[in-house]
Amino acid sequence: MKRFMAMLNRNENTDPPPTKLLDLAGELCQALQSLSPALEKLVGVIMGCKHKMHFLTNIHVVRACVHVHVHNGQHDTACRLLEDCKAGEKEELVQLWHEIHYQRVMEKHKRDFLTPLQKFRCRKRYPPPLSLCPEGLKTRSYPEEIRQQLHRFAAEVTANPDKKQREELARDMNLHPTQVYNWFANYRRRRKS
Repeated sequence: MKRFMAMLNRNENTDPPPTKLLDLAGELCQALQSLSPALEKLVGVIMGCKHKMHFLTNIHVVRACVHVHVHNGQHDTACRLLEDCKAGEKEELVQLWHEIHYQRVMEKHKRDFLTPLQKFRCRKRYPPPLSLCPEGLKTRSYPEEIRQQLHRFAAEVTANPDKKQREELARDMNLHPTQVYNWFANYRRRRKS
């Protein structure tokens, strides 16, 4: 930590800061992963530094900053940090985004854990920003033409196809038979309700 502080002070006016300094910050954040006073101090120094945005290109620094902010109940600050950071590991940043919101919901409802359904609802209610998902959120629904074919088959033939029919449909639509089975099960469930 002393080495990092000395190096930071020496390079205070260097723009951009040397890569060695950024790497050292990442190594320190990795080594101090548990929420210790040293990690909180390091995060405080990084967040108060004029080179903050350079440090936020390192996923270890981002992760440490998010964990400290969430631990201190600063969920909005953690979310803004994720929105603005330039780390390349987008999938991990999206996961951190979801974890912030899981934590927020658990604190709000005074729970120790969330069920998979509660997590799903939380992800739907608080989707990650475009800065984390520039290509947009992944959707699990099938293309329109496949859905039309499945609906047509359900309306004209049967809403409960046997194994042979499901395999045939899967082959025709380039799907797995289990996907076809699940689609029809969900279709029947939706019609029932």
